[in-house]
Amino acid sequence: MSGCSGTAAAMLLGGAAMLAAPAWSADVPAAGAGAPVHYVLDAAKSTLQFEFTQAGARDRGVFRRFSVSMDFSPDNPAASRLAVTIDMNSLDTGDQERDDTLRSADLFAVPKFPQSRFTATQIVKSAAGYEAIGKLVLRDASRDLHVPFTFRTATEQGAAVGYMSGKTTLKRLDYGVGQGDWKATDQVGNDVVVSFTLRLTAAH
Repeated sequence: MSGCSGTAAAMLLGGAAMLAAPAWSADVPAAGAGAPVHYVLDAAKSTLQFEFTQAGARDRGVFRRFSVSMDFSPDNPAASRLAVTIDMNSLDTGDQERDDTLRSADLFAVPKFPQSRFTATQIVKSAAGYEAIGKLVLRDASRDLHVPFTFRTATEQGAAVGYMSGKTTLKRLDYGVGQGDWKATDQVGNDVVVSFTLRLTAAH
C-alpha cells in the first residue's frame, strides 16, 4: 500500500510539473523574439495629408515628398524607433497661390526651413494600437508630440510589408506658423490635422 501511495504521489507531482512547464515557458521569449524589423517607405503607395480651416471652410493638402525609416516590432514596441523627414517645398493644396502663401516667410518659411522632422525614440502600446512619442521640428520650433497609429503586417509576393496609419492634431502657432497678420485665428484656424496612410517595406 505504501509503495502504491509513493508511486501515485510521484505521478501527481510529475503531472503538476508538466502542467506548470508550459505556463512558465510562455513567459520567457525565445531567443531573438520581438527583434524589430527595419522598414522603409513605399512612397508610391503612401500619403501624408494635412487639413486646416480657412474662412470657415475645410481645406486640405498633401506633402508629395517625405521619407520614413522605422524599426518596429509589434511584440516589442520599447525597442522600436521612427524617423520621418518631410520636404516642405513639396506641399500641394491644389491652389498655386495658396501654396506660395504657405511657403512664405510668415507661414512655413520654406526657403529658410526646407525640412521638418519627427523623431520618436519611444513607441508604446495603446488601447487603439500604438503611440509614437517624440519631437516634431517644424520651422524654428521643436515640440513634444504624441502620434497615435495602427500597424499591421502582411506578406506580399514573398516580401514582408507593414501598413501604418494614424492622425494627430497640431497647433500651428506652437511652431511659429503664422507671423504678422497670420497670427490671427479668425480666418485661419490654429488646429491643423495631420493624417497618414503608409505602406512600408522590410529592408534587408
